Amino acid sequence: MDPRQVDITKPSVARVYDAALGGKDNYEIDRAVLRAILTAAPDAMVSARDNREWLIRITRFLAREARISQFLDCGSGLPTAENTHQVAQRINPEATVVYVDNDPIVLAHGRAILAENDRTHLVAADLAKPEDLLAHPDVRRFLDFSQPIALFQIGTLHHSADTAGIQAFMRTYADSLAPGSYIAISHFHNPGTGEDSEAADQMERLMAGGPMGSGYFRTRAEIASFFSGCELVEPGLVTPSEWWPDGPRMKPLVRPQRLFLAGLGRKG
Repeated sequence: MDPRQVDITKPSVARVYDAALGGKDNYEIDRAVLRAILTAAPDAMVSARDNREWLIRITRFLAREARISQFLDCGSGLPTAENTHQVAQRINPEATVVYVDNDPIVLAHGRAILAENDRTHLVAADLAKPEDLLAHPDVRRFLDFSQPIALFQIGTLHHSADTAGIQAFMRTYADSLAPGSYIAISHFHNPGTGEDSEAADQMERLMAGGPMGSGYFRTRAEIASFFSGCELVEPGLVTPSEWWPDGPRMKPLVRPQRLFLAGLGRKG
């Protein structure tokens, strides 16, 4: 990777998330953003871990119970423990995973992902431009859109300020998928009333109004609208830790956990 492609004076969403998960592919500017977030919400990293663990559980469900063998993971971020392809291919070695990102560091790490096997691929594209992404030669080469596909938008859509724009491009994605496909979304949530809503407003000002420049909290109805007519799989749109947990919850949810919603929709 040409280091000139990476602007270390500006934080990167992927690198801040990497820092939150304890990774090493981040810079001081990213860690400064994370420290500011943790000052405002000391338990914020709990929700980052919840989101990763939810990705693992839904991938397991999709590969095993739903028998999905194609995955389009948008805004995949930096590689960490238990990536989508590792989970899916442990269950079905023939599963194909196409990652999409436009961050130079993420794309550089793609070389390592591509070296793992010939059924894992990385495409440089903007997830907010679905026509271009879906027409990308490698997306068309490695995924069969006449068969069901699992589309992941995990922790991605809340980095766009335009709610109507998200609704429009998610309709484009949904329309491109065959019946029996799935859409997975996790997103920052503002419940609209009470102290949790005030905390969501504070976090949005910190993230979207700060150096990172993104991080928008939306209502349950707004997040649900991004599934574009898909039927939500039970238990519906809930906090990530409440979606088919691996065991009983032993502690009450802390605030950052309550300010995140996740769901899996099935296209009929």
